[in-house]
Amino acid sequence: MPRPDRGFCLSPAVKFAVVVYSSPASSQAAASAYQFVRTLLNEGHELYRLFFIADGVENANRLTVTPQDETNLPQQWHGLITKYKLDSVACVSSAIRRGILTPEEADRHNLDAHTLLDSTEIAGLGQLIDAAVNADRLVHFG
Repeated sequence: MPRPDRGFCLSPAVKFAVVVYSSPASSQAAASAYQFVRTLLNEGHELYRLFFIADGVENANRLTVTPQDETNLPQQWHGLITKYKLDSVACVSSAIRRGILTPEEADRHNLDAHTLLDSTEIAGLGQLIDAAVNADRLVHFG
């Protein structure tokens, strides 16, 4: 039987939800999650929600600075989330504990800067439960 051309998808599109637990600097898991999400979108699948939790919220830190010879993974996530208009959420308790704040949270805690990328929102675990219920597949990294 002849093989289909490259890029031809034999299976119907799958709706994924992805959970990222690790920071960009702690392991390869966050970079693997990024590559996974990029590939699934390029293959025509859907990402229902991207959920950063625990140290994974560091992937949504707009103040991350990386050495010139390294990849700025939070900026890569920001670009992908913006390009595809993805639903991206950082766990509220994980984010606040690590200083990842919206402008409103920064004001509430009398801090002069917010640190959350504007492509991601802060929300609770209800958003993760919603993603698990509504996605065909829930994939964890970290």
